[in-house]
Amino acid sequence: MKLLSHIGRFTLLMLITFKRPESWKSFRKRIVTEMNDLGLDSLPIIAVISVFMGAVVTIQTSTNIDSGFIPLYTVGFAARQSVILEFSPTIIALILVGKVGSSISSEIGTMRVSEQIDALEIMGINSANFLIFPKIIAAVIINPFLITLSMAIGIAGGYAVAVGTGLIGASDYEYGIQLDFKMYDYYYAMIKTVVFAFVITSIPAYFGYYTSGGSVEVGKSSTTAVVVSSIVILVLNYLLTQLLLI
Repeated sequence: MKLLSHIGRFTLLMLITFKRPESWKSFRKRIVTEMNDLGLDSLPIIAVISVFMGAVVTIQTSTNIDSGFIPLYTVGFAARQSVILEFSPTIIALILVGKVGSSISSEIGTMRVSEQIDALEIMGINSANFLIFPKIIAAVIINPFLITLSMAIGIAGGYAVAVGTGLIGASDYEYGIQLDFKMYDYYYAMIKTVVFAFVITSIPAYFGYYTSGGSVEVGKSSTTAVVVSSIVILVLNYLLTQLLLI
């Protein structure tokens, strides 16, 4: 029953959130600000994680090929598929939940307990629309660019390790990452990215928006938001894979 209650309140909050903004000029400015705060500020950690993701996949694939019948270009092919289909869209989303999601929940939760949200509502402003809507739109816009960049960095990291350590030749790796590439794989990753972007922003915003108490409750809401968002991402990852790939 508690789960159904949360689903119901979340749905009602989203209905209030997705309404026409009162000022489009202000709304556009907030979107640009949120794109910087939620997306561009995460570039360093995304880049570092992506490099090592590609490197680890390349090394593991290479060391597990112990048969002369398996061509070396399989390493590049496996690295590309792993990074595009799973690691960049899903793992990066889980990282962003911890960084971006906790920040959103803490920010909105602090505004709730300090009665800033109440002040917005007294002034006749739709607080959910004003605070949450720009964050969701900003994440949906910027995250596909971040994940695309993560894919490129991950594959480049695998290339650097493969060639730099002499695991395989540059020509074999390059052939592998080009072999039988299907644009649908990229579209599939982008669909997951957009869905996860909504989860990363909306669920933490929900827990922050309904925070009550003081600073301790803000911290608890932030932790709960990260845990719930991570679980939802993993469940949706399975469902989307079933629907779109199988």
